[in-house]
Amino acid sequence: MLITYRHRLAGFILSLCLPLGAAAWGQEPRVHTGGALDFNRLVLQATAKMPSGGGYATTSTAAQRLAASIRLDGASLRLTPETAMPSYCSGATYHVFLELVAELARRRAVEPSADLLRALLVRGQPDGQGIWGRWNANGPGTAKLFADAQLGRNFTDWTQARPGDFLKVFWTSEIGHRERGHLVVYLGTEQSADGENVIFWSSNQPEGYGRKSVPRKKIPWAIFSRFDNPRNLERLAALPARDAYLADMLKRPSSQKEVSKLCQIR
Repeated sequence: MLITYRHRLAGFILSLCLPLGAAAWGQEPRVHTGGALDFNRLVLQATAKMPSGGGYATTSTAAQRLAASIRLDGASLRLTPETAMPSYCSGATYHVFLELVAELARRRAVEPSADLLRALLVRGQPDGQGIWGRWNANGPGTAKLFADAQLGRNFTDWTQARPGDFLKVFWTSEIGHRERGHLVVYLGTEQSADGENVIFWSSNQPEGYGRKSVPRKKIPWAIFSRFDNPRNLERLAALPARDAYLADMLKRPSSQKEVSKLCQIR
């Protein structure tokens, strides 16, 4: 899987005092809008390209293999998710996100800059640092990344959910350092003898990459993140180096009210 890019003139300065508009973020990436794209469908297509199985682990070996599976190759970003085995949920869904960017580039819907592609690499960034460190963080990592870069909208209303939404599942009421969570791609719901089940794709225990179905009643809270703004992908490279809130999720709790405010949840 390849993401190609064209070099562009360096740099823009991010000022925290400016509004989230072109003046704050500098030059917008080149985007071609020859026709409407169904981004959720592209997410599902990216999910279908992922491998199956491989086991689940959150060990240092799994982290090293994830980093090795996302490489710069000349003027391209080479993705080999099969290298990232065993895998874990944030790494699996991050590969889906990167394949989405790759597909947008192939369709010439967006031309990622060299700065963005370098920023997308996994280098063992701690929670809250860089793009990967935000995606991988406890709490609402992906949702806050979407809100800060304005990549799409975050919401908690299940009636608005569509297959292809990214979804952070909280298995308990805890958010932050005591949480038990799971980051997945939402695939829909189905009825069972026990009621409504939620179907999703991720790296799941113990099999690894694949689909899973769980009773919705076991999910006390969840955040959907829907990608719908490729024009703002370049903003990812201009985010502050560290998100203090997400970094702190390793050592402090948060609340639904705080998450909703910071992630602009509708």
